[in-house]
This record gives sequence, C-alpha cells and structure tokens, in this order.
Amino acid sequence: MSGATPFKMRLVHLDLKGAPPKVSYLSEIFPLFSALGANGLLVEYEDMFPYEGPLRLLRAKYAYSPSEIKEILHLAGLNELEVIPLVQTFGHMEFVLKHAAFAHLREVGPFPCTLNPHEAESLALVGAMIDQVLELHPGVRWLHVGCDEVYYLGEGEASRWWLQQEQNSTGKLCLSHMRAVASCVQARRPSVTPLVWDDMLRDLPEDQLAASGVPQLVEPVLWDYAADLDVHSKVLLMQKYWRCGFPRLWAASAFKGATGPSQAVPPIKHHLRNHVQWLQVASSRPMDSLQGIILTGWQRYDHFSVLCELLPAGVPSLAACLQLLLRGGFDGDAKAKVENLLGISNLEMMDPIRQAPCSPPPGLSAGRGPAPSLAATSLPLSHKSASICAALWTRCWRATRTSPAGSAPTTAGGSSSTRSWFSTSSPQHSASWRSGAPSCRSWRPPCSWLSTRMPWKSGWRRTCTPACSGCKLYCRTSARWPAPHPHPPALAGTLLRTPEGTARARGLLLWAWGLCAACQLSARATGAHVSVAPCGPTVSGPWATPGERLDNTEGSSTGRPA
Repeated sequence: MSGATPFKMRLVHLDLKGAPPKVSYLSEIFPLFSALGANGLLVEYEDMFPYEGPLRLLRAKYAYSPSEIKEILHLAGLNELEVIPLVQTFGHMEFVLKHAAFAHLREVGPFPCTLNPHEAESLALVGAMIDQVLELHPGVRWLHVGCDEVYYLGEGEASRWWLQQEQNSTGKLCLSHMRAVASCVQARRPSVTPLVWDDMLRDLPEDQLAASGVPQLVEPVLWDYAADLDVHSKVLLMQKYWRCGFPRLWAASAFKGATGPSQAVPPIKHHLRNHVQWLQVASSRPMDSLQGIILTGWQRYDHFSVLCELLPAGVPSLAACLQLLLRGGFDGDAKAKVENLLGISNLEMMDPIRQAPCSPPPGLSAGRGPAPSLAATSLPLSHKSASICAALWTRCWRATRTSPAGSAPTTAGGSSSTRSWFSTSSPQHSASWRSGAPSCRSWRPPCSWLSTRMPWKSGWRRTCTPACSGCKLYCRTSARWPAPHPHPPALAGTLLRTPEGTARARGLLLWAWGLCAACQLSARATGAHVSVAPCGPTVSGPWATPGERLDNTEGSSTGRPA
C-alpha cells in the first residue's frame, strides 16, 4: 500500500521544546508511528540536547543525557525510523541568545531570536553545536539546520552598515549565512546533506538564488500548513527551485501546532485537508519529485511561549494524516484502521467550536502589553495568556516548571480556552483564534474525548499536565497533585518561583477579579444586567443584544511556530 504514495519518506516531527517525552514513552510510541506508515523522524531538541563544555549552559534542567539520546536512536532503528536531527542556526535562536554569555551575538540587542551573521563568533558557535549533535548521531544522512523566520535580519548595526554598500541586500546576507552553515556541515561530515526551511528563499530572485551556491549545498523543505494550500502556487515554487539548481525538494505539512498558540486539541479536519492539498501538489509533478514529507508537530510557537497541543493529544491527528498519505484519501477503511490501532471506538473529527475572544470592557484599561509583533516573545504576556482566563473558571490546574537562565517559565499544557484579557485581538483579525475563543458552554476538557488510558497517552518527562479537574487524569510523572481549594491556582505560586514573581502573579489575579467587580458596578449604574461568563463579561439590557461580548477591536498577529 505504501508504494502508492508519492512520498517515499514520511517523517514525524518530534518537537521536544518544553515537554520532552520520557524515553519509556518513546519506546511505546515509535512502534505506533511505524505501524501507521511513518519511516523517519525529524527530531528538534532545542535545549533538551545534552550540550557539553562551554555550551553546557544551553541545557534545560531536564535535558536528555547522552545515554538517553543513544537509546532513542536505538529505539528508532528497531522500528525502522530514520532519524534527522534539527539544529537551529539562524532564526529561532532564543534558547541560545537569551543567555548573557551569547547576548552579544544577537542581530538586534533586545531580541534574542536571530543570530548576527557578521560576527565570526556566530559561525563558531553554530559549528560547535553542530559538532556535538553530529557526534551523538553518527549515522545520519541529513541534518536540518533550520534557517526559518529570521526576524529582524538587516536591522542590526553591522547589517545596516553592510547594506549601505552597493549590491548588498538582506537576501544576499541570508544566503551568505546559509552557505557558511552548510559548508560547515559538509566540512565536518561530507556524507551529511543539510536541510533548510524554505520561507527565507521563496521571494528571492532566481538569478540571485542560482548564483549564491546554496542550491548545490542544501535541500529546501517547502512548508505550508494551511487547509486551503494553493496547489498551483506551490507547483510554480517547486519549478523555480529546480531551475535554480536544487537537486531535491521536501514538503512539510502539520498534524498539530499550526492552528494557534493556545490550541489544546488539534482540529483533525483542518490537518487532513492540508495533507490532501499536499497530495495534489505531489501528484502534479513526476513521481519522486519530492524526496519526502515532514509531518510537523510544533510544541509551542517560540521558546518563550506557552505550550500548544501536546504529543498525546496530537496522536489521533497524526494517525489520520499518515493513513491519508498512504491511501491517497481518508475513507471509512482508513478511519477504521486508525481507530483499531489507537484502541478507540470513534475518531473525533469535529473541529473545536469557537466564539469571541475575551477582552476587557470599553473604558476599563487592562494595561497594554508589548507590540503585537512581539507578543509571542513577551514574558509577561505569556504568563497572562497562559493562565488568567483558565485559572478563573476552568479550575484546570497546571503543573509548571521554571526554564533556566532567564527564559520564560512554561506551562506543561495548553488549553483552547486560555485567551488573555490583556490581548488586543478581535475575532476578525486574530490569527490565534480563527473564529474567536470558545465560551464555557463549548469548551471541553482535553481528556473528555479520550477517557480511556491508552499506551500512547502516558506521561511526560518529569513535567506534568493534569488533564482536567473532572477526570483527575495525570501523566505518569513525579509531579504532585495540586493543592486543594481555596488556594489559588498554579498561576499564583508556581509561574514565578520567587517572592517577587509570586506577588506579581497574585496581583494579576486580584486585578482580574477587580475587573469583574468593576464591570458589575458599571452595569448596575447604567441599568444593564451583567453576568461574568468564563470568557469575559456579557452584557444584556435594553440597549444591547443578550449575550453580546464586550470586545475591543484592535488586531494582533502571531507567527509560525518555532
């Protein structure tokens, strides 16, 4: 059956940022990946890799050990899953550049997302990271070096000076760094071919791309996670890359982590439509025109963001997407096979119901966060978005842990209900909530549709996500049960494990409750009747539609997951 698929390689993306699975969990999930039709893994370690020497500070507290990395590779080999490690080398470098020791290598001082390509030390840093990753992955054929979403490129002082010279451009600067990184990889391991995400290459002129030397060194991965992917445009882009000299191309779809930074359960229909479009792209070209497809499963949108869908919640979506790729469609037989392999009676296919997002009433200042473009990397906004609404009404306790060396603490779970009252987005302009946030009547605990414990639902590596307060299901970890009421939820005591952080978190909770009280008093003064709903206040009265949301109308934007 697998011979019918146009993708001879089908890689599952393991994004280990924030919630790395235990090795024992991977030993259970890898056979399932193989049975579903996967034959490879793209492993993105970020700060979960056991860096040594001067790079040891990049390790997160619960990073894998070298012996565990070897065990993971052994388990992958037993299940015929080829491993491709991923190392970020240009953009999405927050886990490196957040440290004071490397802060001088930022392209723009305040923002730790992009490496300065003009510094010789930058390439030395990247080379040292690549050395250590390749040392623990001796038999790999490809190494993914990232190079996607290189924000603020050209805005640093050195870049601005360089761009003033004739014939220099940000595209040329980007290609120069890509070429340097790819040459670094091949100098260390000639048998390894670098892969790069293609978004920084799409808009470059063909002649510039062909003359750069990059097509002879790397293989681009064309990523698009939209359900309405433009097949014709994607085919034209592939033709452009071939004309520029790229010998092989890859595709990248998504099975989770691509529909909003606060998503809790993947919308399976959305991801199935995305894969149907990719099949049409592949079928419009000669067989084997694409080397393979990477089914990405992003864990969070950047290093400082809260977690979105976790891997166990994404397994049904992954299973459906893999079967669709193998069969060329998702019919009743494919659905039955997925249900049989997962041990569930019915695969939930409904997309989550969403309504208007939470926002403060007009006239009440909630205090604005940073500019929308910086929202994903804002420490305070991440805290608020992760906790305020959910803590007030879902009673869904979150076990949290503190990230090392100044990074944002991350929660161990995400909920589609957690939309911040501090947000400035509207239903019309929100990239996070395509149709608004769910109300209390439409929200369901993440575990309600998977109430039976399955092997692929077991726990995380030393971090904990309580599924909800209703079923009391916890992952198999060392985490403790939350304190009983009336103690405040996890926000007040664990988001910031310092006296100052605790005081700040409690202040946020008091502010939220005060907002509700102020709203009630204001409504009484005007003769309206206010009920505090889980997703913000609703107002009714002779001058308002019953149940109308009090939203502001400013827009915001979010980027692709990291």
